[in-house]
Amino acid sequence: MTATDPARRPADPGRPSADDDRPPPARLAYDARTWKEIAHLLANLPLTLIGFVYVMTVLLVSGTLTITVIGFPLLALALMGARLMGRFERARARALLGVRVEEPSRLPLHRADGFFGRMWMVLKDSVAWRTALYDLVRLPWGIVTFTVTLTSLFVLWPVLPFLARGMSNVDRALVRGLLSPSDELERRIAELESDRGVVVDTAAADLRRIERDLHDGAQARLVNLAMGLGLAKEKLLEGQADEHVAAMVDEAHGEVKLALQELRDLARGIHPAVLTDRGLDAALSSVASRCTVPVKVTAELPSRPAAAIEGIAYFTVSELLQNISKHSGARSATVEVWRSDDRLLIQVWDDGRGGASPDRGSGMRGLAERLDAVDGLFVVDSPPGGPTTVTAELPWRDRTDGDGRS
Repeated sequence: MTATDPARRPADPGRPSADDDRPPPARLAYDARTWKEIAHLLANLPLTLIGFVYVMTVLLVSGTLTITVIGFPLLALALMGARLMGRFERARARALLGVRVEEPSRLPLHRADGFFGRMWMVLKDSVAWRTALYDLVRLPWGIVTFTVTLTSLFVLWPVLPFLARGMSNVDRALVRGLLSPSDELERRIAELESDRGVVVDTAAADLRRIERDLHDGAQARLVNLAMGLGLAKEKLLEGQADEHVAAMVDEAHGEVKLALQELRDLARGIHPAVLTDRGLDAALSSVASRCTVPVKVTAELPSRPAAAIEGIAYFTVSELLQNISKHSGARSATVEVWRSDDRLLIQVWDDGRGGASPDRGSGMRGLAERLDAVDGLFVVDSPPGGPTTVTAELPWRDRTDGDGRS
C-alpha cells in the first residue's frame, strides 16, 4: 500500500505521450481537428465577453466594497466563481484544442482556522487571480479570433486551416500560461504552514496530557505519602511506636512504589528509554509484549532513521496496538516495519471485527494529522467483519550525530 511518486510512475502504454499533444500539420482539407479549432475560435468571443463582464462587474464591485464589512466575503465568493470559470475553460481547451492541462488541486479549506481563515485562503488563491487575468486579457484576442475566423469561412477558406492553427496555438499558450497549476510551490508552502499549526496543536495537547497525568497520578500519590509520613512522624514523636505506625509506614512505602511506577509509565509515554538505547525494533517488541493480543513484530531496517521519525513511528504503532487491545476483539496481530527507498513503511494487521475509521475516533484522526504534518501518509483498510490493515508512511531521514546514539 505504498504511495507511488507520480514522477516515478512508469509510462502507461494506453496514455498519450507528451509528443501526442502536438497537433498534426495543417492541411487544405478540413479534418476533425481543424473544425474543433474553428469552433473554439468562434466561441472565444461570447465566452470572453461573459468572463470579461464577470471580472469587471463582480470582482470590481466586490473589490470596491472591501472598504465595508461585506466587501472581503463578496470578493472571496467572486474568486471562487472565477475558479469555476477557469475549470470550464480548461475543459473546453481539452475538448477542442487537445491541451492536456491538469486541474489545480483544491483549496484545503478544511485545514483553515474558522471563517476568516477560509476567507483569507481564498483571497490569496493565485489560481483564481490568474483566471481573472485570463478573462481580462483575452477580450481583444477573442474579438480578433472571432472576426478573422468568421470572415475566412467565406472569403479565405483555402487558408483558414493555417490561420486557425496559428490562432489556436496562441490560445494554447494562454491556457498553459495562465490556467495551468503552476503555483504548486505556493500551495506546498501553504500546506506546510497548515501542518505546522497541527504540530503545534499536537505538542500542546501532549503537554496538557502530561500535566494532567502528573497532577492526577504521581502528584496525588506523593501528597498522600507526605501526609502519611507526617502522621507517622507525629506518632513516633509522641512515643506511639506501635503496629499502627508500622502500618502507616508500610502504606507510605506502597504509595512510593506506585508513584515510581506511574512516573516510569509517564516517562515511557514521553520517550521510552529502550527506543533511545536499542532502536525501533526493540521498542516495538517491548510495546507489543504489553498488548493483550499476541503480536508478531518484524522490523527490517538497515540502519536507524532520524530520532524524530523513529519517535513518530513508535507512537503510531503504540497507539494502534492500544486500539487493537481495547476495541478490535482480535486473536492475533502483526507489525511490519521496513524501508523502501526514501520512505519508512509501517503496516499493522489484526484479525478483529473491523470497521475502524479515522472519522469515528479522535485517536486515529490524530495519528493521520501527525503523519500528514511530516509529509507522511496514513491509510486504513478495515471492512466490517475484518481484518484491519493500517499502513503508515514516513519520510526517511538518516540519523545524525545530534540524534544521539545509533
